[in-house]
Amino acid sequence: MTSAPPATAGVPDLADAPSNERQDCRRSARTNDLMSVCFALTPRRAGTDIAERDARRVRMARGVTAARLTFCGLTALIDDVTLIVSELVSNAIMHSGGTQVTLTLALCDGILNITVHDEQRGAPPALSLAGRDDERGRGLFLVDHLTSARRGVWGISDAGATAWCSLPTETGRPA
Repeated sequence: MTSAPPATAGVPDLADAPSNERQDCRRSARTNDLMSVCFALTPRRAGTDIAERDARRVRMARGVTAARLTFCGLTALIDDVTLIVSELVSNAIMHSGGTQVTLTLALCDGILNITVHDEQRGAPPALSLAGRDDERGRGLFLVDHLTSARRGVWGISDAGATAWCSLPTETGRPA
C-alpha cells in the first residue's frame, strides 16, 4: 500500500510562477492541464466513525483545488468547484469502504473535468430527500444544482466507484 502524498503534491508555488505562466493553462483552447492527488484512507467497517485523519482529507482536497484553479486563472470558479469537490470527496470517504481516493482536475478545451475515484465498486448513491433537520443527504443535490447553474454535467460511473463533473470555464453563470 502506498502512503498518502503531501497535501501540496501537484500544487505549483504561485509566488515563483510568472504571471504569464499562470495564464497558460487557460489561454489556449487546446491546452491540456492535468492535476491528480491520491490519498490513502484508514480502513473501516460499515457503521464505524470516519477517522479524524480521513475527515481532514476533505479540507485538503478543497485547498488543493483552490490553488490549482488560482494557478490556471480560474478564480471565478473557486467557490463552486471547491464545494463540488468537497461533496464528492466526502461521499467517497463516507460510502466507499475503500482505502484510497484519487481527485483529478483536468482542463482541456475550455472544460474543467473533476473526477473523484474511490476504488470500490458498488451501488451508486441515490439522490434522496433529506429532512429539514438532517445533517447529511444534501451533497449530491448541491453538486447537481451547482453543475446545472454553470451549464455543466455530472454523473457517477464505474459501478459507483467514480463521480465526475464537467464544467465550462468560459461561460460562467447563466445571466
